[in-house]
Amino acid sequence: MRAVGVLAEHRDQGPVLEARVEHDAVAGREAFDAGAEPCDHPGTVRSEDPGLRHGREAHAHPHIEVVERRGGTADEHLALAGIRIGNVVVPENLGAPLLVDPDRLRGQNPLMTAAELARRAEELGLDVVGATPAEAYDETEQHIRGRRERGLFAGMKFTTAHPEVSCHPELLLDGTARTVVSAALCYWSDAPAAGPGEGRLPRYAWRDHYALLRDRLDALGQVLGGRYRVLVDENQHVDREGARRAGLGFYGKNTMLITREHGSWVVLGTLVTDALVEATPPLDLDCGRCTLCIDACPTGALDEPGVLDANLCLSYWTQAPAPVPEAFREELGASVYGCDICQDVCPWNRGIEKRRHDRPLPEGAVPNVSLADWLTRDGADLVREVDRLYVPKNDPRWLRRNALYALGNTDTVDALPLVEVWAASDDPVLVDAAAWATARITERAR
Repeated sequence: MRAVGVLAEHRDQGPVLEARVEHDAVAGREAFDAGAEPCDHPGTVRSEDPGLRHGREAHAHPHIEVVERRGGTADEHLALAGIRIGNVVVPENLGAPLLVDPDRLRGQNPLMTAAELARRAEELGLDVVGATPAEAYDETEQHIRGRRERGLFAGMKFTTAHPEVSCHPELLLDGTARTVVSAALCYWSDAPAAGPGEGRLPRYAWRDHYALLRDRLDALGQVLGGRYRVLVDENQHVDREGARRAGLGFYGKNTMLITREHGSWVVLGTLVTDALVEATPPLDLDCGRCTLCIDACPTGALDEPGVLDANLCLSYWTQAPAPVPEAFREELGASVYGCDICQDVCPWNRGIEKRRHDRPLPEGAVPNVSLADWLTRDGADLVREVDRLYVPKNDPRWLRRNALYALGNTDTVDALPLVEVWAASDDPVLVDAAAWATARITERAR
């Protein structure tokens, strides 16, 4: 392709709405040089998207205008006295010049439409995608600070530790971030319930869905070009708020982000980019009068709708570096990590089992684990195998603690020899868990 000089004085004006060149602010100026010849057959003025490079129809685009001229005025006549000159890039396979704003083209697509974003995301295997301007999440930051003051996060850190960072995507990329692209990956699949001697994992932890999402968002970033950063399951960004603003879903009373098609059975990730992507509107939906998740929570962690009290949350306690409060241990059942109760009862999550009934369990997915294995395997090897899980300081004692609770809730006297090994250990946390499990098993055997 080649570049020729064209006028660029009006590059900041919006796209031309009229259909013909003579109505364009550039082509229709009365200030044309007296020697300039008018176009014999003026064509349409429209905008270009990347599809033009492949011969597809153009779509609305506010930063690049395409002018088709069939009669053709010599390009040099467009350079008027006193008007700044930009560049025209003429692809050889089009034969039509592109009026380009040189200040806005920086190596990436100047603007990706929402439709193009959705198409690209589908090609990459992303289930839901949307975009929103990179702006401060002021209200979310206020909520985080307020709830932290109330002690609702217990010892939980993650994105709540530094809201001055996690609620400010506009500060990423050295302050050049322009768009937050949010994506969701549905992880729902079916599997048999835990059997004797087995512990249950929450659905999202059956395999490393975050790794899949991270790779696919990175591929999307390469499509967009320019500078970008992928944030998946990281503390530097509140993914749920970015996803809400981008229209992926709405906040449920269980605090989860609920999507229209997949409910809350999704993991979320973010691509912060200096490229411009057309924003997608938030969903105008909510839970209405439904309180099923609040009613189902066995510990009352959701008694204030839309607010989670981590001090009462079973999922939090399975990841906390401390003994689980005795009042909560029986409620864990066979769970050795996390909790799906508030999602299992949500009406928005119903129906997905029918839509996905023909999908086999993904390769490498592990819904249930051997409790004996968790209690006897080398600790470092156990932590490596479940590295997709958050384990405080990668210390296997917290996984063994959970396995002992599960044995106490589900197993028979045949498991007592396994439990007694840890009752005699020098770890007070595991001694306590083993004593509790022994008492529960013995009580059921009476």
